Amino acid sequence: MLPTLADSGYDGAGIGILTPVKQPSDGRPLDLDTRTRNALLRALRCLGERGFALLTQRWRTLQRITASPSRIGDIVKAALVLTHFEHGYLK
Repeated sequence: MLPTLADSGYDGAGIGILTPVKQPSDGRPLDLDTRTRNALLRALRCLGERGFALLTQRWRTLQRITASPSRIGDIVKAALVLTHFEHGYLK
């Protein structure tokens, strides 16, 4: 199973779904290790969120795509290569 990063709304979603720990309802602060884990999860997740936002806003075809999952993967790969070329990451 591949671990998946999710926001705190998916708390309790099951095995392999990594979510930040919520603040206790009694108001006590989270310990340092838990705050650090939350910060790392959010930092990793924001990279994927930013990439998804960049691709879907730049490429209109990705906003309402209804192709099969295997074709969607191919289209996203092509869009990613074109986006990298556009931003100068590929020469």
